[in-house]
Amino acid sequence: MQLNYKQQGQGPHVILIHGLFGSLENLNVIAKPLSEFYTVTNVDLRNHGKSPHSDTMTYAAMAQDIIELLTHLNIDKAHIIGHSMGGKVAMELALTHPEHVNKLIVLDIAPVSYPARHTKIIQALKAVANESITDRKHADAIMQPFIDEMGVRQFLLKSLAKNDEGNFAWRFNLLSLDKNYSIITDNVNENNSCLCDTLFIKGNDSDYILAEHRAAINARFSNASAKIIHGAGHWLHAQKPLAVNKAINDFLTAI
Repeated sequence: MQLNYKQQGQGPHVILIHGLFGSLENLNVIAKPLSEFYTVTNVDLRNHGKSPHSDTMTYAAMAQDIIELLTHLNIDKAHIIGHSMGGKVAMELALTHPEHVNKLIVLDIAPVSYPARHTKIIQALKAVANESITDRKHADAIMQPFIDEMGVRQFLLKSLAKNDEGNFAWRFNLLSLDKNYSIITDNVNENNSCLCDTLFIKGNDSDYILAEHRAAINARFSNASAKIIHGAGHWLHAQKPLAVNKAINDFLTAI
């Protein structure tokens, strides 16, 4: 599967992997400053953005997609950065193909299974998909009864665009994401471990990385360290971009 990607900058390679319902544009706030010193490749994961659709959404398959992209781009080894679901893809990649990973940075996710957190969001997305949408304002009004937070709705609406028939539709493959949701919330590879230098960056107000996850993190990533971003939740890179970018840069440049 040939993933859609965007590449900028020059220097050592960095791969950026977005989260659920996102696209490669979501991590531009990280990509732009990094591109001054690195060759940065943002990717659209399968079933997201402009990448191909698939009935399969396992972490093994998504990690293999990244490996195939690295091969396509003649990249032998890269720093891997992933947020949320993209962080799990990054961890799966490091656990199963460590020879391709230089340093690993995981944004606000742990190597554990999670309970369902997106039920209302999926209901909202389905409600929009079932209507003839005239514009994003119309879609936003449909989602409001399901999603109170304007920021969440605005994030989701970035993936609403006109299709080839001229109708508004979700760019991501909602049918597959809904069908595979229990797989997406499941754990990454539990049999392997990785010795690569790893940084977990947590939003202080987020509950995606908790104290009880420390054992699972250390079991798979023995060379892991952590950084907490105060005043930020799960979308820490959007809420505190300067602090997140400093943490990333300090980790990548450390000897």
